[in-house]
Amino acid sequence: QVELVESGGGLVQSGGSLRLSCTASGRAFDPYAMAWFRQAPGKEREFVAAVSWFAGNTYYSDFSEGRFTVSRDKDKNTGYLEMNNLQPEDTAIYYCAAPKAPQVIAVRFDGHYDYWGQGTQVTVSS
Repeated sequence: QVELVESGGGLVQSGGSLRLSCTASGRAFDPYAMAWFRQAPGKEREFVAAVSWFAGNTYYSDFSEGRFTVSRDKDKNTGYLEMNNLQPEDTAIYYCAAPKAPQVIAVRFDGHYDYWGQGTQVTVSS
């Protein structure tokens, strides 16, 4: 079993930045990718960004492209989501996720992910 532990959320003013981290522990961590999703109150969970674990290819949603940067450090079993120019509409609980296996998946589909972090709150004030 793999456990994903997130950190780095908090309260920030509009235009500010935050960096989220997600560290995997447990059995050997060998996923195809690590992804970030978010869920705002009353809304469905949505894809934010993902990074393929070995190649480092990155994937973004329309709203995160250009403002957020996703990355990973394989040696540390840790993924990162750097968020810049945050806006009030970015307020949500952010989750990291990873699939069990290294096989290629559709990274934007949350049903492909087996492991999820506990979530970290990001609040952006106007």
